[in-house]
Amino acid sequence: MKTISVLGSTGSIGMQTLEVCREHNINVRCAAALKNYRQLAEQAREFHMKRVCIFDEKYYGELKALLYDTDTEILCGMEGLCALAADGDIGLLVNSVVGMVGLLPTLTAIENNCDVALANKETLVSGGQLCIPEAQKRGVKIYPIDSEHSAIFQCLNGEKREQVRGIILTASGGPFFGRTKRELENVTVEQALAHPNWSMGNKITVDSATLMNKGLEFIEAKWLFGLEPEQIEIVVHRQSVVHSAVEFNDGAVIAQLGVPDMKIPIQYALLYPERLHCDTKRLSLTDYGTLTFEKPDYDTFDCLSACISAIKAGGDRPCIANGANEAAVGLFLDRRISFLKIGELVKKAAETLPTFDVSTYEGVRRADSAAREFVYNSVS
Repeated sequence: MKTISVLGSTGSIGMQTLEVCREHNINVRCAAALKNYRQLAEQAREFHMKRVCIFDEKYYGELKALLYDTDTEILCGMEGLCALAADGDIGLLVNSVVGMVGLLPTLTAIENNCDVALANKETLVSGGQLCIPEAQKRGVKIYPIDSEHSAIFQCLNGEKREQVRGIILTASGGPFFGRTKRELENVTVEQALAHPNWSMGNKITVDSATLMNKGLEFIEAKWLFGLEPEQIEIVVHRQSVVHSAVEFNDGAVIAQLGVPDMKIPIQYALLYPERLHCDTKRLSLTDYGTLTFEKPDYDTFDCLSACISAIKAGGDRPCIANGANEAAVGLFLDRRISFLKIGELVKKAAETLPTFDVSTYEGVRRADSAAREFVYNSVS
């Protein structure tokens, strides 16, 4: 069994990761949370963690007080996240934080020859050009946790990559599939957070509603599997049973199916290549009866089309689209902009901002900051 570090341990993916660790007695040496210091303290005690990090430094004192009688080392901020990623006693970093904050810890883990189980989309969307070549050079494995990328990873097992014609990336379509732009003009925060199939954090749930989530996954797939954008097809599959598929040169298509439960791809990433019992509902195709597949509406969902255009353009454009989206989603959740404004701002930022050199981490940060500033200035 690997010894692991979990960044984002109090979020949805992080908590499900710890469920898998409980079931299979996986040693959790380190964990980090953004703000939830109480739950992080409980996790530290349960798993007898050696080090924990609270990213928001103002909660450092509270966390220290809750763990005063333990031997757990307490860290904070980005420096703390990177320290957990570089811990020499872990064999796998689980990165499930949300947003650009996840990029530097991933790079740190790779530079320290530590494998990564990745649920942080922004790592590859903004910094794929940094992470993938370095991981390949060092022989570091990146195991995808997203259900779609995990499905592709599983379908490719034992197959030759040069024999892949393309992949089919499935999307639930979110809560607003089939609606027109006019019908989406007055969408509320509560409506956007009502996902039909998955239980996720607020930012990711809004991304699913705008289809930005699928756009980010489109970009990730390019980096994870060495594909060209033209080799990736998005299909709306409302039941979320077929998690994605791979088409080969001979016309054969291999898909991975399962109930919509994130513990399956999480466990696969943690235990690869082993397949042990997972405490989830079994899939019954007869219970579903019918599985449907439809084309996405690229005209209505600007975020999706903006992401595809961004990765085709390459360079800094995916980073710009991601930074603009993070800022816009935050404004939407604060009820400062409308639902449709998110896509408008992402598209405009990716189309109009000047070019940045993203061949270094600092360059990525500059591009990301410029995108956020563009969004804030657009609504001030």
